Amino acid sequence: MKLNELLGTEFPIIQGGMANVATGAFAAAVSNAGALGLIGSGGMDAEALRAEIRAARAATDKPFGVNLMLMNPHIEALAKVVVEEGVQVVTTGAGNPGKYVPAWKDAGIKVFPVVAAPILAKRLERYGIDGVIAEGTESGGHVGEMTTMALVPQVVDAVSVPVIAAGGIADGRQMAAAFALGACGVQVGTCLLASEECPIHANYKQAVLKAGANDTTVTGRTGGAPVRVLKNKMAREYLRMEKQNLPLEEMEKLTLGSLRRAVFDGDVDTGSFMAGQVAGMIHEIRPLRAIFEDLMRGCEAVVKGLNV
Repeated sequence: MKLNELLGTEFPIIQGGMANVATGAFAAAVSNAGALGLIGSGGMDAEALRAEIRAARAATDKPFGVNLMLMNPHIEALAKVVVEEGVQVVTTGAGNPGKYVPAWKDAGIKVFPVVAAPILAKRLERYGIDGVIAEGTESGGHVGEMTTMALVPQVVDAVSVPVIAAGGIADGRQMAAAFALGACGVQVGTCLLASEECPIHANYKQAVLKAGANDTTVTGRTGGAPVRVLKNKMAREYLRMEKQNLPLEEMEKLTLGSLRRAVFDGDVDTGSFMAGQVAGMIHEIRPLRAIFEDLMRGCEAVVKGLNV
């Protein structure tokens, strides 16, 4: 079954749950453009999430969902809010959502955990999840170590539920590759940063547009929380501190509030501009609908070419 059939969307595409970026308004815009919009709840408490869910519902009659970061200190309350507000889809990251899945399933919510390894996918399947999002290290933000090309087929082989490919997908060729690897659909994030509807600061969009093939780096590996960002003054300083084995607390002071500085202030020096390796493929700001149609057209052209 293709992802769009599973979700009731036009396209087999999910928008990544980008914290501070994926507001209720943005999720609704994505859903109105034919994909599944997600509210990124990272950094939110229960009432903030409730407000964003209601904002999304007021702006679209299409399906949308919520991404929950399980390390959020408010996760217990957030897990209840999605039930109380009748959210249709939940994706999860940074942990095991097993304890929450029964309540979500009782409420009729479709649950798709994000995984970075086949073993976690297999473990989570036992909870009755609806599918898994296999996210490779090419993606922006928090990353694992396996590449999408290696991860997706191993997750497909490990579980019987649908698998959605994520990480390193920005055009139709990569989308077609995801289907060839056994995925039922894709999750995209970085390519949506350069959409007209994305609410990030203009400097953030320009940083993505200017990025070349080697302009992302991963910080935080030594502390066990690797994050892929665009290279800038702060990222280089963090990497320098990591090489010197400075205390984690000292490095965390450097990054405190850095994502908000990027998203809201456009601080090109000390902001954390989370973006995937596909940033080097993105060259213009376009409407969401145009991005999704281009993905689909490109994918269909590749598939048609392979069938000749």
